[in-house]
This record gives sequence, C-alpha cells and structure tokens, in this order.
Amino acid sequence: MSILVKICGINSAEAADAAIRAGADFVGLVFHAASPRNLNPEQAASLAARMRGRAKIVALLADVDDQAIALAMRASQPDMIQLHGSETPERAAAIRVQFNVPVMKAIAIADTADLAQLSAYEKVADMLLFDAKAPANATRQGGHGAAFDWQLLRGRNYTRPWLLAGGLHAENVARAIHACDAPGVDVSSGVETAPGIKSPDMIREFIAAARAAHYAEART
Repeated sequence: MSILVKICGINSAEAADAAIRAGADFVGLVFHAASPRNLNPEQAASLAARMRGRAKIVALLADVDDQAIALAMRASQPDMIQLHGSETPERAAAIRVQFNVPVMKAIAIADTADLAQLSAYEKVADMLLFDAKAPANATRQGGHGAAFDWQLLRGRNYTRPWLLAGGLHAENVARAIHACDAPGVDVSSGVETAPGIKSPDMIREFIAAARAAHYAEART
C-alpha cells in the first residue's frame, strides 16, 4: 500500500493544482484566524470545488464552537474534519456525531508522556495525526515547522490510521518515515517559501520524496 500524503494549508489555486497533480491523498483547508493559511468561506468554497473528488478534503479547525464548524462545513463540504486544538475525546466524539463526518484528531507530542492520551482518542477518532507540540507562547497548535523525536512512535500498535507531521520537508521525509514506520505524512510549512506561501515545486518534491522512500522501504 502506498504511503498516504496530506498537503495542509492549501490557500491558492496553484497550490491546489500542484497537490492534486502530484498525487496528494488529502488536502487541508485551514479555518483558523491565527494561521497565515487561514481561509474565508468564499476562498474555501472555491478551492474545495477545484479539488473535490480528486483528493480527500480536510477542514482544519482548533477549539471552535459548533457555529464555526457549521460555517466551515458549509463552505468546504469536507470529507473529514481535522481537530487541531485541545479538544477532549468527548468533544471529538460529539463533533463526529453532530456533523456526521469522519474526524482526524491531532495529538501534540513532545515526549513519551504525551502518548498517554492516545487510547482515549483512538476510541472516537477515525484517524490520528501526530504533530510537534507548539511553543508555550504560540497562538496556534501547528504549522510551526518544528519536529519531535520520531522514534517515540516506533514499535507501537495503533488501532487507527495515522499521519506524521511536524517539521517535515522533502529533504527529511524519507528519514522520518523510516524512523517510525509512518504509514502517512502531513506537511504545511515544509512546502512553503514563506509562512502561508505554498511552492508548487516544493509540493511536488515532497510528495515524490515520500513516495520514493516508501517504495524503497517496501523493496528491502
């Protein structure tokens, strides 16, 4: 099975087209005012329509109320909601039921202790995403270009599909995949020339590097 690749923070037609043409499995649309990748409803609707049916559309939200989720749902009609804040397992389960859409829950990792919460989220989420824990004074949970110790995830049993995120780019994604046997990877800032400015070339290079790494590992 080919490795799963998610390009998050799509905010231009050029980035959308590059992700689709390069074969991204998931494309993320960000609904978070503190992010340089934040979209208004009109932008989100246009980009979602451009990519629909060619990759799974993921609406990223963090610690928002039902009204904000409903607005994002109407704008993007996503295949999945990504909860990238401090949502509890109970809140994640309630969102999944209320909006009748699969949920991906981001788990912020700094050390082994952060994995203690994993079993609770595995019971309610359809997919997991492991990302580096944000700095203490950060205004958003992800998209900082920071990595964590990938070896923390190695050798564990997971009951849900999962993606590795945090500080990935074309030059290190193969090493990251091999370090923890990641079945999928997620990138945002690692394919940007500046915060919020996606590079079509970097998107293509990242996806090619991830797929080549997985192919090489499968042959060994």
